[in-house]
Amino acid sequence: MAVPAFMAVACLSLSGCESVRDQIADRENSLAAAGFVARPANTPQRLEMLQKLPPNRFLQKPFGDHVLYIYSDPKVCNCLYVGNQAAYGRYQSYVQAQNLADQQQMTADMYEDASWNWGMWGWGGGWGPGMGMGMW
Repeated sequence: MAVPAFMAVACLSLSGCESVRDQIADRENSLAAAGFVARPANTPQRLEMLQKLPPNRFLQKPFGDHVLYIYSDPKVCNCLYVGNQAAYGRYQSYVQAQNLADQQQMTADMYEDASWNWGMWGWGGGWGPGMGMGMW
């Protein structure tokens, strides 16, 4: 019973229950904003190469004296996103800021209603030491 409830809370609070496709599209918008460039798999050769990469993951590719960061998306845009170290750093900063904002939103949402009867749910005042699974 606790696992489905936890999954529902995690889904609602962390991703707004977006579909995987929506989450990938959101990530790709962030990649573009950070300076990554989309390269479409618009030839049979590019499509074949794209299919060989792990989907929706970052890869590093040394290129001369610098490193390129590659993000492959064979499902939503059918493309590669390519960026340099600066673009990858901006993307990581955005992700960290978004995670912090999500955490702050979760901790900011307090329910204060004197008429709410917590006792009906198995505890009387809150969740803390000694209030774990033994109560159920």
